[in-house]
Amino acid sequence: MVSTLNEVKTILKSTLGLGAETDVYDADTALLGNIPEFDSMAVVSVITALEENYDIVVEDDEIDAEVFETIGSLARFVDEKLD
Repeated sequence: MVSTLNEVKTILKSTLGLGAETDVYDADTALLGNIPEFDSMAVVSVITALEENYDIVVEDDEIDAEVFETIGSLARFVDEKLD
C-alpha cells in the first residue's frame, strides 16, 4: 500500500493544486474537513483522476465518507479496486 499511498498523495496534490504541504501528509492525514481545497467538487475530480490513473471504475454506491476519511482509507479503497 505504500506505493499506492504515495501515488494517491501525488494525485491529490496535482488535482487539488496543493503545494509542498503534501510532503508531510501520511496515511492518517484527514481529508474531509481538514484540507480546505477538498470539497464536493474536488471529490469528483479526485475520483476521475483515480479512475484514469489506475484504469478502474468507481461506482456511485462505492463512494461514502469512510473512503474519503483519510489518505490511507482512500489508498486502501484503490488497493481493493485493483485486487
